[in-house]
Amino acid sequence: MNKVIIIGSGIAGIASSIRLAKNGYSVKVFESNSFCGGKLHAFEKSGYRFDAGPSLFTMPNYVDELFELCGENPKDHFLYIKKNIACNYFWEDGVRLTAYGDKKKFIDEVEKKLGVPKQKLINYFNRSKNKYDLTAPLFLEKSLHKLETYFSKDTIKAIFSLGKYDIFKSLHEVNEELLEEDHLIQLFDRFATYNGSNPYKTSGMMSLINHLEQHFGTFLPKLGMVDITNSLVGLAKRQGVEFILNTKVDEIVVEDKKTKGVKCKSIFYDSDIVISNMDINPTYNMLMPNQRKPKKILSSEPSSSAVIFYWGISKKFEELDLHNIFFSKDYFKEFDSIFNKGKISKDPTIYINITSKDIATDAPKNSENWFVMINAPHDKGQDWSKLVDQLREDIKIKISHNLGIDISKYIEIEEVLTPKTIQFKTQSHCGSLYGPSSNNRLSAFFRHPNFSKKIKNLFFCGGSVHPGGGIPLCLLSAKITTDILKKQDD
Repeated sequence: MNKVIIIGSGIAGIASSIRLAKNGYSVKVFESNSFCGGKLHAFEKSGYRFDAGPSLFTMPNYVDELFELCGENPKDHFLYIKKNIACNYFWEDGVRLTAYGDKKKFIDEVEKKLGVPKQKLINYFNRSKNKYDLTAPLFLEKSLHKLETYFSKDTIKAIFSLGKYDIFKSLHEVNEELLEEDHLIQLFDRFATYNGSNPYKTSGMMSLINHLEQHFGTFLPKLGMVDITNSLVGLAKRQGVEFILNTKVDEIVVEDKKTKGVKCKSIFYDSDIVISNMDINPTYNMLMPNQRKPKKILSSEPSSSAVIFYWGISKKFEELDLHNIFFSKDYFKEFDSIFNKGKISKDPTIYINITSKDIATDAPKNSENWFVMINAPHDKGQDWSKLVDQLREDIKIKISHNLGIDISKYIEIEEVLTPKTIQFKTQSHCGSLYGPSSNNRLSAFFRHPNFSKKIKNLFFCGGSVHPGGGIPLCLLSAKITTDILKKQDD
C-alpha cells in the first residue's frame, strides 16, 4: 500500500485525503493548528458563533460527490439549504437591489429598480453560461500542464471558441459594454473579488463566475460553513485517514529528485508521495529552501486580502439577509488603493454575512452575528492596528448611513482579523486569500501546476495552484491532483 502524506488540512487537503484513501492509499494529514479546515473553521464568543473564513457556498454537488464516491448518502452527514435571496445590495445614492435566487425574479427586480431591459441581462447571463460550459471541462476540471489535456474534444472546442471568452478585455470593460447601467456594472464587477482580483485588470473571462451564483444558486450548510470541514473530516476518518494535529511540517525531504517524506522537528516520517496543501510560496521557501524554485510564479502578485470584524449585534435588522453588500461610491479608486497603493479605501465596499438569519442558535435572542469584511491589500508591513482603528469608524458611519440607524450602540462584542493575522494563522502568503491574483489576462495558464515537474512524487493542491481559490475550485484542485497521481501510479 502506497503511503501518502498531505501537508495541511485545508478543504483541498481533506478532499484529496478522501479520494486517495478510497483508492487504497494509506494517508496521513499533518496540520500545524489544533483544528482542521484552514480558513474554513469557526469560533464562539459570548453566545455568538462565527464562521471564521469563507462565507459563500456554491456548487454543493462537489461536496456531495465525495460522500457518494465513498458509497455514503450525503444527506446522512451533511445538510444545506438553498437561499431564495443570493444577496442584498446597497448604494450610497439610496438604490437598493435584491438579487433573488430565482433568475427570472432577479431580472424583473433589475428592470424595476434600475430600468434595465430584461433582454440585456438575459443576454449577459447566456454569455456567462456559454463561457462556463466551454471552459469548465478544460480550465476547471483538468490540468493545464499535461499534454494529453490538449488533445481532447473539449479542448479543441474550447480553442475554437476563444473569441467568446473576452480574454483580452478586462471584466470591467466587458460589463461596461454589455450592461451600460452604472449600478449593474459595479454589481457584476464585484465578481472579480471572488478570486481576489481587480475587475479593471482581470480577464473578461471571469464573468463566468457569476454563473456559479446566478445559475446554480447560493447555499448555506444547516450547521454553518464549518460543517463542510467537519463532515468531510468525519468522512475521511471513516476511510481510514489519520489526522495529526498540532504538528508543523518543517521540511519536505527530497533525495535524488524524489520525495522521501517529511520532517517535523527532528522526526522523519517516510512516505511514497507528498502532497502540499500549503500555499505554494511557503511550500518552496520554508519546506524546500534548497530546491530550485519557480521564480516567475513565486513572484506573482498576491491576491487581495481582507480585514474582518466579527461583531455581536444586539438587534435584528429585517432589511438584511445572509449576504449583504454596501458598495463604495468610486469602485476604481477602491481597487486602485488596494492593488496599486497597498491601502484601504476611505470609502470601502462592505460585505456583511449573517448566518443567524438562517441558523437561530448562532446568536442570542433578538441579536445577530455580523461577519463584516472589507477587501484589503495583502500584507506589506502596514500598520494594521492603526488602519483597523480608522476603518472601524469609517465602516460604522457608512453602514449607519445606509440603514438609517447608528449601529455603534448595538455592537456587544468584537474580534478582528487582518492580513497579518491571516498569514500567521493559515500560512497564506502575505495574508492573501486566494494565492496569486488573476490580474493578468492569461492568469489561468500561469498558476502553479498540481504536480512538480522537477521532483518525482511531489504534488500540490489548494487555492494557490490550478485551478484557483474558493471552495469549489479547491475541491476541483483535489480531484485534478489525485487523478494525476493515480494515473501516474497505474
